[in-house]
Amino acid sequence: MSNATTDKKPKVVIIGAGFGGLWAARTLANQPVDVTVVDRNNYHTFLALLYQVAAAELDAEDIAYPVRSVFWKIPNVQFLLAHARRIDRQNRRIETDIATLDYDYLIVGTGSVTSTFDIPGVAGHAYFLKTLEEAVALKNHIICCFEAASRETDADKRKSLLTFVIVGGGATGVEYSGALAELISGPLVKDYPSIDFSEVTIILLEAAKCLVAPMPANIRDYTVRQLSDMGVQVRLNKAVAEVTPEKAILKNGETILTHTVVWTAGVRGEDLPDDSGIPVGRDRRVPVRASLQIVNDDRIYVIGDLAAIKEDQRVLPMVAQVAIQSGVEAAQNIVRQIAGQAPEPFHYADRGSMIAIGRKAAGVAIGKRTFKGFIAWMMWLIIHLFNLIGFRNRVMVLTNWAWDYLLYERAVRYVFPSKMPTCSRVRSCADNEVGGKDS
Repeated sequence: MSNATTDKKPKVVIIGAGFGGLWAARTLANQPVDVTVVDRNNYHTFLALLYQVAAAELDAEDIAYPVRSVFWKIPNVQFLLAHARRIDRQNRRIETDIATLDYDYLIVGTGSVTSTFDIPGVAGHAYFLKTLEEAVALKNHIICCFEAASRETDADKRKSLLTFVIVGGGATGVEYSGALAELISGPLVKDYPSIDFSEVTIILLEAAKCLVAPMPANIRDYTVRQLSDMGVQVRLNKAVAEVTPEKAILKNGETILTHTVVWTAGVRGEDLPDDSGIPVGRDRRVPVRASLQIVNDDRIYVIGDLAAIKEDQRVLPMVAQVAIQSGVEAAQNIVRQIAGQAPEPFHYADRGSMIAIGRKAAGVAIGKRTFKGFIAWMMWLIIHLFNLIGFRNRVMVLTNWAWDYLLYERAVRYVFPSKMPTCSRVRSCADNEVGGKDS
């Protein structure tokens, strides 16, 4: 059905200001539609560098960009700071915490959230790495552990304070393990001369038989070697059974005494579709048609991490390029629908994958070609810097990277108080003993 003959412009609502949502809105710029972008935050987060915030390499502000600034010069796009709670499909209405929005076409790109797999203690005692608030909280906690260890006289307690467990051998777990190792072996050694750094232990646990499974075998092997050379204990085929405030218990019965469990073991789709009666899979991602429309509703598109997009007998991964390309295609399909044309199927153009392991160490896979070491690291730096939104952000990130590279210095090793709207715990060194939990 076409709306092109009506005087009133069709209303397009985009839920989520991630990569998919922003690129969808940009694609609809100056089209005959009125666009409203809805997000619970008024900033876009460059999630690929979130782990560097948690490792005191970048400020939170360096990887965030105001959403309204993105649309300054796009008159038909507006932004609403609100939390979308439910989609009323029958009445084409979105219920938020501050207003109700009507829509003619809807693009849902709310992304993914951490999955705890219902493992006891993870939600209450582990640290997550999916939001800026969580990254800042984790950075605070790491520094607080060293502060507490510097004055702890009991050897066992000090050892547990200096034991850091990262669960999940995907890209986030690997990149954070390397960044944490470099933070500890560089700036923190100078900050805490009273600590015996031979007591520091970083453990990376992976339930599968290899790290970064989607990468080629030579990069997987290279990743393990590099992390081991950096002092990270890589333990494969190790699954977590329970997390408590002072230990991680593995399924094989092993217990690791630690105050720090960083959970990067998995993600699932955000709750909005499920709460709205939209069918979802086991991982709460929404199965979509080839056109990115949901089943039985031609007016709703789902994109990015939230969409279970099948292509070539596989479900596309939760990466930025899938979000960007699916956001563009969904927007173009809406324009086609308005013009009375049929939506076209989405085809993903795989531009390769990459992972940063540490200083001058990275792996890049483009088609059948792979790159490792310094060349791959430079490719990683350039591509991530290019994809950052905002000139200021690029300058600040480049400055911090240069400072770290030339002087082995992390400029943001301070503890800021923070309040968390998530299930991750937050603590200030002055407020609580390390190992407790705020209520």
